[in-house]
Amino acid sequence: MSLKRFMIERDIPSVGSLDRGELKGAAATSNEALAQLAPKVQWEHSYVADNKTFCVYLAESEDAIRKHAEISGFPASKITPIGKIIDPTTASG
Repeated sequence: MSLKRFMIERDIPSVGSLDRGELKGAAATSNEALAQLAPKVQWEHSYVADNKTFCVYLAESEDAIRKHAEISGFPASKITPIGKIIDPTTASG
């Protein structure tokens, strides 16, 4: 099974104002859904903004990400396949 990397944009009103305990609960909910779907979907990390999260996932397909959204209750408003990754070290390579 080959996993591809995706960016998932989730529209979640006021997510940026959640406290650490609330974010911990959200992560636990996501982890429970991931356990049901393993090894088809893996969560790498997320960035929390005002009304959105931007989550980086490894998944076998967009459908697997949609299934995670359905089980967890967290919307997958936009799913974008990630083709390449660059960072500051790219300039020297």
